[in-house]
Amino acid sequence: MKKVIRRAGIALIALLIVIAAIAGAAVWMGQRKLVRQVDVRVVPVAYTRDRAALPQGKYLFESRGCAECHGSDGRGVAFIDKPEMRVKSPNITTGPGGVVSSYNEGDWVRAIRHGVSPGGHALFLMPSEDYNRMSDPDFAALVAYVRSLPPAKGEPAEVRLPFIVRALYGAGVIKDASEKIDHKRAPPAPVPVGATVEHGAYVAAICQGCHRDHLEGGLVGGAPPEWPPAANLTPSGGVMARYDSAEKFVAMMRTGNRPDGSKVNDAMPFMSLRNMNDTDLNAVYAYLRSLPAR
Repeated sequence: MKKVIRRAGIALIALLIVIAAIAGAAVWMGQRKLVRQVDVRVVPVAYTRDRAALPQGKYLFESRGCAECHGSDGRGVAFIDKPEMRVKSPNITTGPGGVVSSYNEGDWVRAIRHGVSPGGHALFLMPSEDYNRMSDPDFAALVAYVRSLPPAKGEPAEVRLPFIVRALYGAGVIKDASEKIDHKRAPPAPVPVGATVEHGAYVAAICQGCHRDHLEGGLVGGAPPEWPPAANLTPSGGVMARYDSAEKFVAMMRTGNRPDGSKVNDAMPFMSLRNMNDTDLNAVYAYLRSLPAR
C-alpha cells in the first residue's frame, strides 16, 4: 500500500510539474505575441475640417466608450484596479506622457480600427473590434475631437494581468483585438441616421466585442473573473424578452435598471451607454428585435 501511495504521489508531482511547464510556456508565448510585428495594410482617413465634426466626435467619444476608458479629458484612467489585475489606459492627449503626439493619419487608423500600435505591435486591450466598422465620416469626427483635447499630464498604458490570463492569451484562448479583426474588410458606407434597423445595426457594432458577432452572448475573453457571461441579445431565449417596448429598453440603457427595478451587472458600460441619444438607442432596439433567434 505504501508503494502505491508513494507512486501515486510521484505521479501527481510529475503531473503538476508538466502542468506548470505548459503554463509557463504559454505565458512565455503570450509575451512573444505582445511584441510580435502585426503587418496590416492601413488606408489613412484624412483629417476633417468639417465644422460639425467636433460635436459629432465629442458625442462618439462620450457614448462609444472612449471617455469611459481614457477619461473625459483623455489623460487615461485605471478602469480595472485590483490586487491581481490592473489595467490603465494611456494618455491620448498631446500633454506630457501622451502617446499620440507623433501620430499621423495612418497611425490613428492603425490603432483605432486595427488594434495595432504605430510601431506594429498588438494593442492587447484596445477594443478595436468595436470600432473597425465605424464609417469614415464618424472616424474622422472622433479623431478630430481627440486631437482637440487640451494637453493633459498623464502616463503610458499599464497592463498587469493574472498568470492565468497571460497563459490563456499565449495559448490562443484569449485573443487581442488585432486577432479578431478582418483587416482586409473595407469600412462601411455611411448609413442615414434614424431609428431604423439599418442604423441600429451600425450602432450595435460596438456591442460585438462582448456579446459576440451575432450578439448571441457568451463568456467575455480576458474579462475580470466576476464578470458574468454577456447576455444573449437575440429575440428567442435572450434578455430582450424583458423589453416589449423601446421605452423600456431606452430606460434600461440610461439607468442600468431593468423594468422590474433590478440592477443590470456593472460590467455593462453604462457610463457610455447613458450618453447615447434617443435616435441611436431606438435604432439599436429596432435592430435587436429584427435579429434571428440564436
